[in-house]
Amino acid sequence: MDSAQLQALMMDRIDSMPNKARRVVEYLLSNMREAAFRSIGDVAEDLKVSKAQLVRVARMLGFEGYSELKDALQRAILEQVNPAAMLAKVSNSEDSLPDTIYKMEHANLDDTWTQMSAASSASFCQMVTEANNIYCLGWGISSMVAESLQVRLRVMNLNSFLLKRGTLTLHEQVRVAREGDLLVVCELPSYVVEVTESVEIAHSNGCRIISITDSPAAPVCRFADLSLFVSASSPTFGSSIIGPLFLVHVLTSILAIRMGDRAKKALEEQARFLHDERIFHPVFGLKY
Repeated sequence: MDSAQLQALMMDRIDSMPNKARRVVEYLLSNMREAAFRSIGDVAEDLKVSKAQLVRVARMLGFEGYSELKDALQRAILEQVNPAAMLAKVSNSEDSLPDTIYKMEHANLDDTWTQMSAASSASFCQMVTEANNIYCLGWGISSMVAESLQVRLRVMNLNSFLLKRGTLTLHEQVRVAREGDLLVVCELPSYVVEVTESVEIAHSNGCRIISITDSPAAPVCRFADLSLFVSASSPTFGSSIIGPLFLVHVLTSILAIRMGDRAKKALEEQARFLHDERIFHPVFGLKY
């Protein structure tokens, strides 16, 4: 059963359900990813219902129990980040693939924008400027987002470092993160055990954590002092990084303004560097 079929099943049954059961199904429809990876106890606590109520709802939907419903939710979510399954799905669609991608990326930007707030932006800026060292961590495609952030912070003369899988594991690299430092982790599906464990190590060392993820269900969120959410949907190749890069662009731009003369001086130094003809071609309007 894929995501669309599971959603159709819930939509078909919801009208005939009593109020409490309907509220559970509405939650599942709106928070499918969260429900897929959270415990039955956590979901029950959020909804202020008993675990037995969740089991009854699962049976109303045709499952033997809640664990079977949760398995179906997880399979539906994992299919959304399976490149082969996604490619097969769009290959069978009558819609133009480029048009689908165009619309989806616009939706990613809009959804990422609506999830931003002045309060979260202010918290981000405060945590960054107060940190002794800033570690930007990511795995796979998420490391591109982490590197984009690290580069911008370094250009503003902030003590930023990129952590990604290489000669050393993330566990080995993250051990240097201590109290007074900040770790910014970008984690898009599929969620990686080594990333979660590395964030936990930094957290246990007293390092503050900012997470950039597509969902509160991402395991790294439970260690985060500040969680920032993005939309990263894609019809092919797993997650899109358009939304996350947009978030980084906005946050670092706000940060540069808030840093005032400190950022201005750093960017002026960067501008002089970009006109060094030993490195760059003498082209007007050079940008890093």
